[in-house]
Amino acid sequence: MAAEDAHCADHEGSQGTTDEGGLAGFLRSRRERLRPEQVGLPVSGRRRTPGLRPEELATLAGLSVEYLERLEHGRDNNPSVGMLAALAQALRLSDDEKRHLVMPAMKRHSATLFPALHPVSEEPRSTVRALLDHLDPTPACLLGPIYNLVAWNHAWETVVRPLGVLDEDRPNFFRYHFTNPMAHRIFTEDDWSAIADETVGWLRSAQPDWGSDDDYRDLVEDLGTVPEFARRWATHPVSFRQAESRRLVHPDAGTLRFTLEVLLVGEASHSFESDHWLQLWVPYDEQTASAITEMVARPGNEKTTDGAKTSETSALEERSGVAARTSRWKR
Repeated sequence: MAAEDAHCADHEGSQGTTDEGGLAGFLRSRRERLRPEQVGLPVSGRRRTPGLRPEELATLAGLSVEYLERLEHGRDNNPSVGMLAALAQALRLSDDEKRHLVMPAMKRHSATLFPALHPVSEEPRSTVRALLDHLDPTPACLLGPIYNLVAWNHAWETVVRPLGVLDEDRPNFFRYHFTNPMAHRIFTEDDWSAIADETVGWLRSAQPDWGSDDDYRDLVEDLGTVPEFARRWATHPVSFRQAESRRLVHPDAGTLRFTLEVLLVGEASHSFESDHWLQLWVPYDEQTASAITEMVARPGNEKTTDGAKTSETSALEERSGVAARTSRWKR
């Protein structure tokens, strides 16, 4: 407790009132979701608010109630890694949640060990574009830090064009899922909801790295007007990119099943520090693989020798060996 008091004294007057990276909201959300019986505390009387009381969490974490309130109200955004570790244990956080909580503090206290983020490049390297082309006929796309579509190969464009993913001038998976009615038609209600949970968790997890970027903020502000997004965003979900399954009802090919594999592009070891990342849509079964082959072979969908499609949408593609479209991240 003495160490905590010294920490508070060192930071008194030096902390802003804003909650950078969502630390205050994250701590409150995790405290409110934890029931007393989950941590071995007796349940006595009615509670005005859900979850643990601040004094209960403070006791479990070995902190003073006053300091916990400073953290939960954004008056101290620079706790030590040790304090965060104690809170993580008391809150029964998952591994992903621990990473989300502790990583910003580690960067602050060991800034020289973490290279600064580089501006997101406006187009992929030529070798990445060639890789996309060589991945055909496996559908694959290149995504930016906020799920902005950067480039894609011929097979992927053939699959997703009828889904409306590329209807916008600057396509973005987040905006598509929450604002395009087609997303509700190609997924079942349960699948759409699960994907919505995952994507909001990904965006929240990127906040410590990209939260100060204007485009990140614009995206969150825009989607904040959508109730399905706003409700999830308020719960501070956390999730990180990993391989996952997708089942969708394609308007031209029926039910398709994919395994989505993620490959980071760049030298960064932290996923959200990588400018771009590849998403491969690997067919889950023979029916899906056959359906893709059939769609690609249809008249008007053939791949020309320079990689661009011979269709009305060819104006959106670059003729450079990849049926790809490069879009700026800047809105």
